[in-house]
Amino acid sequence: MSAEGTELPSPRRFTRLLGLMVDDQARYAEYRAAMTPILHAHGGDFGVDLDVARVLKSPADGPLNRVFTIGFPSREAYERFFANADYLAVRAKFFAPAVSRVCVLAQWED
Repeated sequence: MSAEGTELPSPRRFTRLLGLMVDDQARYAEYRAAMTPILHAHGGDFGVDLDVARVLKSPADGPLNRVFTIGFPSREAYERFFANADYLAVRAKFFAPAVSRVCVLAQWED
């Protein structure tokens, strides 16, 4: 709140809703542990994070078992994070062998 008692507008954020098919839960957990400090350094974070037991309908070409939001201060911060050399090394080591499907379900700026 400002000194006058009114709420200040929150900063704009770029958010993506993603679905994954995680085949190796242990390796995916290693990925999350290794990438989270890099994510935070780029101003990113996870919002909702769901381990899905049953999917009734999906735009993915096959099953999904993990759904989450990932948000950044801007689209540019998102793009810098996913192009970061340290992140790409972590992704190659842990994510690529653990995840067989990635589906962008939605994205928005608010």
